[in-house]
Amino acid sequence: MKSIDISEVAKLSGFKASALRYYETLGLIQSDSRKGLRRQYDDTVLDRLALISMGQSAGFSLEEIGEVFQKDEHFEIDRQRLHTKADEVEQHIRQLRILARALRHVADCTAPSHSECPTFRKMMAEAPKLATRQKQSKH
Repeated sequence: MKSIDISEVAKLSGFKASALRYYETLGLIQSDSRKGLRRQYDDTVLDRLALISMGQSAGFSLEEIGEVFQKDEHFEIDRQRLHTKADEVEQHIRQLRILARALRHVADCTAPSHSECPTFRKMMAEAPKLATRQKQSKH
């Protein structure tokens, strides 16, 4: 295994050096040595960083991401948790599609003003109910 300087890890992974140091304090990654004051990482750190990036994109917290890492270089991902997160992402996509249609309607509405548009008025009436459902689904 090859050691890589923190600046090279940052360049290859797309993470800032400050993020790498932060992930190290959280135990998500670890440096294997130092060259002067500069941290050196085993090249397998790039796999861990890729998983961190994927996990964050999917909406997992850093704590949740850390749970998949084992003491050695292996990781174990809870498949049920992935299914649950995929369901949440699909629900979010549905909500965003509804929002996009609403925005397009409002932008293209031919009513003299939005307050006179029955569709827009209906959307306004539904907005608080939707916000309540979204908050409840997150808990």
